[in-house]
This record gives sequence, structure tokens and C-alpha cells, in this order.
Amino acid sequence: MTRGKQKIEAQRRNAEKNQKPKGSQLEARAVALKSSCPICKVQLANSKQLVDHYASKHPKEKPPSESD
Repeated sequence: MTRGKQKIEAQRRNAEKNQKPKGSQLEARAVALKSSCPICKVQLANSKQLVDHYASKHPKEKPPSESD
């Protein structure tokens, strides 16, 4: 078997290449979530999502202005 060693090495390289990245993404997630709903404290990425959130979850309330 001339390709036995090459096959094993190729499998090892592919396994190393396809490994999931180590560590947590909590820090990146915290940076991405910039605004939060003052009523229910859910965190949202931008003001458009906040307006959509208000329309669906708090229809009787008025969304905060962009400056808040």
C-alpha cells in the first residue's frame, strides 16, 4: 500500500483544517449588540431592529428616538 501513509497524513491535515475555532464568541456578540429595549431589556443590533421590535412586541408604546 503505497498511499496508506499519504492517506493518513491527508486525513490528519483535513481534521486540523476543519477544527472548530477555539474560544467563545461572547465578546464578539457583546460588541455587535449595541442597543437594547428599555421595556423588556432585549438586546438588538441596530435602531431599525429596535423599531421593528417595538412594532411587534410593544405596539402601544412609541419607540425611542434615534438620539437615545
